[in-house]
Amino acid sequence: MAAIKQLAGQTLWYGGSNIGARLLNYLLTPLITYLLQDPKGVQDYGDMSLLYAWMAVLNIIFTYGFETGYFRFSNKEGIDRERLFNTTFGSLLVSTILLVMLFSFFRMPINHFLNLNGHPEYIVWCLILIGLDSLSAIPFARLRQENRPKKYAFVKIAGILINIFFTILFLVIIPKYVSGHKHSAIAGWYHGNSAVGFLILANLFQNLFVFLVLFGEWRQFRFQPDAKLWKQVFAFSSPMIIIGLAGMINEVMDRQMLEKFLPLPKPNVKRLVGIYSANYKLAIFITLFIQAFKMAAEPFFFNQAKDKNAPLIYAKVMKWFVVTLCVAFLFTALYLDIWTYLIGKAYRSGIGIVPVLLFANICLGMYYNISVWYKLTDRMRIGLYITLMGAVITFVGNYSFIPQWGMYAAAWTTCICYATMVVVSYFVGQKYYPIPYPVKKILTYLVVMLVLFFLKVGVDKLTHSLSHWPQLSIRFVSASVLMGLFLLLIMKVEKAELKGMPVIGKYLR
Repeated sequence: MAAIKQLAGQTLWYGGSNIGARLLNYLLTPLITYLLQDPKGVQDYGDMSLLYAWMAVLNIIFTYGFETGYFRFSNKEGIDRERLFNTTFGSLLVSTILLVMLFSFFRMPINHFLNLNGHPEYIVWCLILIGLDSLSAIPFARLRQENRPKKYAFVKIAGILINIFFTILFLVIIPKYVSGHKHSAIAGWYHGNSAVGFLILANLFQNLFVFLVLFGEWRQFRFQPDAKLWKQVFAFSSPMIIIGLAGMINEVMDRQMLEKFLPLPKPNVKRLVGIYSANYKLAIFITLFIQAFKMAAEPFFFNQAKDKNAPLIYAKVMKWFVVTLCVAFLFTALYLDIWTYLIGKAYRSGIGIVPVLLFANICLGMYYNISVWYKLTDRMRIGLYITLMGAVITFVGNYSFIPQWGMYAAAWTTCICYATMVVVSYFVGQKYYPIPYPVKKILTYLVVMLVLFFLKVGVDKLTHSLSHWPQLSIRFVSASVLMGLFLLLIMKVEKAELKGMPVIGKYLR
């Protein structure tokens, strides 16, 4: 129980910083979608979504799994952590410079491929942005490895505040200034760019700030790579490139596939991509916790690996992780009538995909938890095969069904992909690293969650003919009752364990 409390504490710190940072960043979604509501604005939002999907893929290439490699080797006996830092950070420094130069050389054809309307400089800005992000990976990993969540939290939240400041500057303040100074140099620069470029610049300034604030973590860096250690780390981490790329295809390439496979004019397609991306962000309460958990769990799992009770600890972690995801699902899906106002009216036609994407993200979170076995047993190759299987499902599903079903095909394909990966990873993992997951209890919670959601769907249909405020009031009350029922179920079934938790236990005794 002490180990789980440690993970919970770290998850709260890392989660608090990630949740705080992402919630602050999420405030940009209402701002951007309410500002970009005309057809051109929605199209710009689609362009940005497509660009950031490719940036996520490039980020995998730039870091090539060395963050995970750093965690793995920092816990091995006989490894000098300072030498490990110098080797991994130095490797990323050299490769980042080379990759930025290489991709910058091809900025014109890349710009043409992404249809960025003749702005090749945007590609260079994106490359610098990604480069700064990759150089921050090992310093952030050092903070997590050394259990220094307070600085981690400060850097994350401060970086997002910088992003928000420049986003408001570029999309709100400067346009107002330009409207009264139409012939100024700023007006010329402003009209020569688009919303996509301004959002990239805001993100670039954020990453520059973060890298500089992390100076304390890399100021003692010396370019003294250990060739033997580098080969060991690379041998472990290299499968993460393919795993990461395949995983990123599963996570973000649905936008690109929508853009490629929808049989509609390009402007219409990009608007649909913008609508899909905006609604995807309504799954924030699940994605926030998954990201927070990932931050704390990776070093935690490696640190606990030598404990003889590790499998039991991992099983308990999984159960409570699923409970939390179920609560997040219901908190979003039951109150979707309220959350829909977080995006502009022009984007709300895609609200029906949100529950599907919520459940898809539950499966993704479960997969992150279950997949620990192939990292602990150094069977990265099997993890690679599972992730590639998911990528094949993603491609085949989207290719086959997007032309007819559009964004709903993308959402359901994502859900089926992650669910399949969970099932396969569980059965294969039990062979190599048995963990006594409480499968029946986990499945029961998931089934109850879905039953409560469909009861809410029934209430929504029954109140459809009512006027706005009575309809919203009844839906809110029914959502609260259903949420309360689920929480009561958890409290009753898990009462014994909850009593052992200091914050909750005192209220149950």
